[in-house]
Amino acid sequence: MRTQPDPVLHAPMPGAEGLAEPLRSRWSPSIFDARHRLTAHEIALLLHAAQWAPSSGNLQPWRFIVCERGDAGHQALVPHLSRGNSGWVPRASLVLLAVTQVADEPERLEDVRPTDADVNLYGLGLAAAQVVLQAQAMDLPAHQFGGFDKVAVAEVLGIPDWWRLVAGIAVGQRGEPGEVAERDQEREQRVRSRKPVTEIAFSGRWGVPWGPLTTQM
Repeated sequence: MRTQPDPVLHAPMPGAEGLAEPLRSRWSPSIFDARHRLTAHEIALLLHAAQWAPSSGNLQPWRFIVCERGDAGHQALVPHLSRGNSGWVPRASLVLLAVTQVADEPERLEDVRPTDADVNLYGLGLAAAQVVLQAQAMDLPAHQFGGFDKVAVAEVLGIPDWWRLVAGIAVGQRGEPGEVAERDQEREQRVRSRKPVTEIAFSGRWGVPWGPLTTQM
């Protein structure tokens, strides 16, 4: 039987109640079922979600390396995970490694748009967000992470120098807390919280909270 999240810890906090699904229920579990596997169809749906993200003029400046648990890409990643991620990431059914172009290809054609690394990173973030939300809509929790040796993994996987490996997205089904280390159980029990909107939304200039929120919150 699938473990359910604590309804108090993982329920929408104040301000999130009005969000649409799957935004409202999305969260990042750290305990995955190490026996669960995704079908090829499920993986394809996640990739289609990225494919149809806002595309920067159809440039689509993102790539995803599909690492199913136990395959060659997965085996290249796992030894380079940080200590904090080494316990829970390998249990996920799937890891998508998110990559974006940050410099011009050495043999760039004249009619190819010059690379804008900042815009491309923004585009990759949009695509990754759509993957995570699609996974949530499929009842497949996802947890994004950056704690791994990206240079070493990029070298093993043959990623060109003008592309940057940015992060990983672990996807799967929730597992049993008793099967993982205590620190991973503790991570699962952290209460969801966010900074108030007055700290992240400014009006007119930097540091000035957006007006309506100063009277509502």
